[in-house]
Amino acid sequence: MVRLFVAVELPAAIRQRLAGLVWPIAGARWVAMENLHLTLRFIGEVDEGCAADIDGELARIEFDAFSFDLAGAGHFGSGNGARALWAGVAACQALLGLQAKIERAVVRAGAAPERRKFHPHVTLARLRRGGGARVEQFVVEHGGLAMGPIEVASFALISSRLGRGGADYTAEVRYPLNGGLADLDHVWAGALER
Repeated sequence: MVRLFVAVELPAAIRQRLAGLVWPIAGARWVAMENLHLTLRFIGEVDEGCAADIDGELARIEFDAFSFDLAGAGHFGSGNGARALWAGVAACQALLGLQAKIERAVVRAGAAPERRKFHPHVTLARLRRGGGARVEQFVVEHGGLAMGPIEVASFALISSRLGRGGADYTAEVRYPLNGGLADLDHVWAGALER
């Protein structure tokens, strides 16, 4: 079994800037800089056969390269029930279009449809105790966040292994977009096998 999700990997300079937003909030577990990404579809635990089917469907996606901007900050959950802090994404029809194609591909490969509406964001921290007023202060302080444009020349199928120190992510396959990375081959990085 392998735990998978599909994401846009962020450039190092953007990840570094986002990692610099760390704020003192009790119970916050900040995402490590190297793990910052924009999830397009969480898949979860699947067997190797299903993973190969998902890969096959994702490899068929045709989509043009595009760019998006990060804009604003917010949280999921309210008050002391806040469970995550995030950097938002400015409205981007191309991003929504790519996500919709990925959703259809994953469902064709046998995964259950995603029931939640897609809310593009980059998770910055997970909260254990809600964080209260400090969460609201973070959102006010970073409400004007603006970074970009971020070029999207590919998307990735990423495996996640949970450990004591948090999650370890590995980009198993990168899928180039039209007009993106012309020399990027469809190659397995390791954990998945054809």
